[in-house]
Amino acid sequence: MTRFPHWLLASMVAAPVAVSAQSPAGPATKDYTPADVAFMQGMIYHHAQALLIAAWAPDRAASADVQTLCARIIAGQKDEIVILSQWLSERHEQVPNPEPEHMMHGMSDQMMPGMLTAAQLAQLDKARGPEFDELFLRFMIQHHEGAITMVNELFGTGAGEENPVYKIASGVFADQTTEIERMQHMLADKLFGPPHATTNPR
Repeated sequence: MTRFPHWLLASMVAAPVAVSAQSPAGPATKDYTPADVAFMQGMIYHHAQALLIAAWAPDRAASADVQTLCARIIAGQKDEIVILSQWLSERHEQVPNPEPEHMMHGMSDQMMPGMLTAAQLAQLDKARGPEFDELFLRFMIQHHEGAITMVNELFGTGAGEENPVYKIASGVFADQTTEIERMQHMLADKLFGPPHATTNPR
């Protein structure tokens, strides 16, 4: 039987230990990109403005269907802000905390696609009843289309490929697309729906 020198046996046993000891010291890799961070932060600002204007509906005599839509938007986008903030916090990235007053003045330094300008916010703030309904639907369609643009831009840069960023961005795209279709139907009904029935004199 062939015998190996003691020094060779010792080196064969020690070698795997040395390799495993060095493995944890390798460079840590991130599962996201700067574009992912910018998207998550920007979407928080984007959602925050939607929450601001959706909360106006009850005080501005919005119709029942628009108030129901606004309540749905508030619930859904509040939940998404929590998810976006948690993702950023877990990676020690800055978590935006936009104030309502800041949102009201247009946020020229943080204007994401589709967000309302200061002039549009002021116009909607003054509207009441049917005028509010129409303006809100038009502006929120614009707002949602901006969110879809943000998702397309994210994927266009080659970012957003890793979970959970891909899942979050895809969810935003699907939700906003569905709501745009719903709001377009609502707007069409308000603008071109059948007039109130009247009794023709005989």
